Amino acid sequence: MTPSVTTLLPRARPFGRNVPQPEEAAKPAPAAAPEPRAPEPAPPRRIITDRAIAELRALCLSRIDPAVVASTPSETLIPEVERLISDIATQRRVQLNAREQHLLAGELVQDMLGLGPLEPLLDDPSINDILINGPDRIFVERGGKLELSGARFRDGAHLSNICQRIASDVGRRVDESSPMCDARLKDGSRVNIVMPPLALDGPYVSIRKFGNKVIDFHALVGFGAMTEPVAKVLEIAASCRLNVIISGGTGSGKTTLLNAMSHLIAQDERIVTVEDAAELRLQQPHVVRLETRPASLEGSGEITQRDLVRNALRMRPDRIIIGEVRGSEAFDMLQAMNTGHDGSMSTIHANTSRDALSRMENMVQMGQLGLPSLAIRTQIVSAVNLIVQVERQRDGGRRITQVTEVVGLEGDVVLLNDIFQFVVDAETVEGKLVGHYESTKARPGFITRLQYFGQERAWMNAVQGEVLA
Repeated sequence: MTPSVTTLLPRARPFGRNVPQPEEAAKPAPAAAPEPRAPEPAPPRRIITDRAIAELRALCLSRIDPAVVASTPSETLIPEVERLISDIATQRRVQLNAREQHLLAGELVQDMLGLGPLEPLLDDPSINDILINGPDRIFVERGGKLELSGARFRDGAHLSNICQRIASDVGRRVDESSPMCDARLKDGSRVNIVMPPLALDGPYVSIRKFGNKVIDFHALVGFGAMTEPVAKVLEIAASCRLNVIISGGTGSGKTTLLNAMSHLIAQDERIVTVEDAAELRLQQPHVVRLETRPASLEGSGEITQRDLVRNALRMRPDRIIIGEVRGSEAFDMLQAMNTGHDGSMSTIHANTSRDALSRMENMVQMGQLGLPSLAIRTQIVSAVNLIVQVERQRDGGRRITQVTEVVGLEGDVVLLNDIFQFVVDAETVEGKLVGHYESTKARPGFITRLQYFGQERAWMNAVQGEVLA
């Protein structure tokens, strides 16, 4: 049963005929003590019905000017709404204590200005993901582990209204006629919404939060996602304009790593980003951000990632960064990497570095059915320099598990060289994994590019586990 608002509010003090009235309490005590008697049962607690709360909410909303609300900060609006609730409750003879009035006012303001019960979860820096499975089941991820939160929506209609507000803020719509939507929040957090009739238990919402704090390689080393030599190799890869594919599963930290690598891009380069839902946070001054557009209700007007990648080639980019490759745009991405746009980057869903190559080959075939496998692999080998594999491991930690060089072709087999490979050594009593990186001392195939940028010695030192200042 969906918990009502009243179950989340504290109860007021009980009242009834057995409660002493003020005038009775003021009478002097009798001279003789009364005969002892059995204590009377406690009076019943006052019950505030859902209907009364709903009426209060509707009356408050009918008396509030939306134009005034939109221009008033929440700190000023909450006391005003609280006074309005008190006046309406007095008129309707609904008895609310001060705490109940304050909680109801805060709920109304969150509904009008924000995302209702999601606001406290979005403000919590320890939460990475918010997963909504209907109005009364909201899960959050903390430290890589999922747990059920105490937040609730009033009902399915309340959750649907919030979903429609999220979609409309980015110029999209989600309803029964268009039940799936990718969107983003104002802070850049990524949102996926699935509405009935596809969602059987009410709207399903998946929110991937992005904090306001910029995460760089130094922070990732502190989190245990990599060591300093691995970080140095990736810094050199970004600054030497190597083409990099970041591979991993859902929630493994691909976008976070892509953002960290983008910090090493020179300030005078023109960067074009292509995404389904814009979430990259590049710090350079010359960034052109492109976002796809879904089809209208008539089925027209759709702009895909492939369309945007093709158009990006005409925009004189120095680098093209694709948020995530998931379809036939992989062919155009490889074309871009092979036509002078060195230093391009993208992410892909795959379990290992070799799986990432297989997925790219399959995605190219989605758009180029007549292209033979050998031609596709030849293009992949000539375009991609590094594949960085990230993984969310069983202890909840997100780590780089492989840094792999794409060496070349031997027959029809792509040769790979693991520059770094993470090996698990033990597990602590707290359940944390402890391991080390095994590295190869082989000279990379792109050594000429490292020499051109003067980074050959720094690369070899980092591979050998030495990071020089």
